[in-house]
Amino acid sequence: MQSSARDVVETEEHYKSRWRSIWIMYLTMFLSSVGFSIVIMSVWPYLQKIDPTADASFLGWIIASYSIGQMVASPLFGLWSNYRPRREPLVVSTAISVAANCLYAYVHLPHSHNKYYMLTARALVGFGAGNVAVVRSYIAGATSLTERTSAMANTSACQAVGFILGPVFQTCFTLIGEEGITWKSIHLQLNMYTAPVLFGALLGIINIILTFAIFREHRVDDMGRQCNSINFEREEGGVLDQDAEGNIDHVAVVAVNFLFFVILFVFAVFETIATPLTMDMYSWTREKAVFYNGIILSAIGVESVIVFMVVKTLSKKTGERAILHGGLLIILIGFFILLPWGKKLPNIQWQEIKNNSVPQTTPSEMVMPFWSFRAMQLSSNHSEPAGCPITQSWCLNTPMIYLAQYISSDILIGLGYPVCNVMSYTLYSKILGPKPQGVYMGWLTASGSGARILGPVFVSQIYTHLGPRWAFSLICGVVVLSLLVLEIVYKRLIAFSVRHGRMQEESC
Repeated sequence: MQSSARDVVETEEHYKSRWRSIWIMYLTMFLSSVGFSIVIMSVWPYLQKIDPTADASFLGWIIASYSIGQMVASPLFGLWSNYRPRREPLVVSTAISVAANCLYAYVHLPHSHNKYYMLTARALVGFGAGNVAVVRSYIAGATSLTERTSAMANTSACQAVGFILGPVFQTCFTLIGEEGITWKSIHLQLNMYTAPVLFGALLGIINIILTFAIFREHRVDDMGRQCNSINFEREEGGVLDQDAEGNIDHVAVVAVNFLFFVILFVFAVFETIATPLTMDMYSWTREKAVFYNGIILSAIGVESVIVFMVVKTLSKKTGERAILHGGLLIILIGFFILLPWGKKLPNIQWQEIKNNSVPQTTPSEMVMPFWSFRAMQLSSNHSEPAGCPITQSWCLNTPMIYLAQYISSDILIGLGYPVCNVMSYTLYSKILGPKPQGVYMGWLTASGSGARILGPVFVSQIYTHLGPRWAFSLICGVVVLSLLVLEIVYKRLIAFSVRHGRMQEESC
């Protein structure tokens, strides 16, 4: 973004237009994450209201449907963006999200199968969020190597802020109440459940308007010189520059995809396990666990945004590979700290033996992220048992994880995850070079979505049946494996232009 990053070949007008378009991409990324988080707190009570036949396991599918939709859509939108102007997939994907949000606001209307309409709506919102592959590929092609890390960090920061502000918006809309206002002429119930998605639809419409009004196709080479756009100018007689010639290192591409999957997987596990772990270890009720973990995870979100800003400067001194290596080490230490030590055992829910009516934590509930528990506690009984459930046999012989361990782990993982996230995207885009990156970015996004789906499943199976010692030991093993993969491909994780001798590595 700095003038030093520009080449004299690029005019001032082109530079300003290019960065206005990149800022539209930042907005698109922000709205994509808001679309996921703005309703997540109210999904469960809304689901119970519109369809009493829905149970907690179906809620797990609704939560997962967003990531499934995004995983399917990302490569498709990425492929589309390789051959057509990016405005097309951007507008279509955003329009799908707008329509899906409107569908969500009307899922109360059908007389039956309402839960399936909600499932469809959330899956379509996720499908529309597949445009993040288009966003990342555009930013990769519209920035020089010296601008790339900063731009990718800003993109991830916008995504993180969206996840943070989504629940805040939701909280504001609770003031409308459960009944709200009904517009009979259009059969619309404007209440605390539907207002957030309608607000999200409004933001999506604004995004579409700005995309038409401001967004323009731009492309610069690795040194910042203005180039013809690969997927747009070619149709109008433009000639590709010679820097596009050369083969992509697919070993490095696969390696980064694997590393990104691991990074998203371990963070999904961490995010999902927060509520059940603190309920088991510290005898917190669901209400306390959601409240305290909400504060902790909000703090981690703020920490992540700060890290995104700092890493832009730090990468110029150490390089992306070294920072990625350091981020993985921090994550490893964070999960290693969570391993149970000592002799003190957690409190046991002995009440479960005496009273079969006491609600128990089931694997299907464990699949749900922490925010689902906040919604579920609205319908739970006041006489809620506290402690580690006797149905989890490991509770009888596994030492408890002290609160200091948990907080320390939160801080470290909150530091390591954003570092690894930004560096993965940055290295990936540099490895791909000047060729169209839509499909590749689509696969990277899909791998992250798959990780977010499998993370909660891992928690439901390993943690519930074997306990935290096995769960966190396996996570540590996976991170160690990723570090070994990084060591093996370390020298291959270099920019396309450097690999083909067009630039010196020091300048990257």
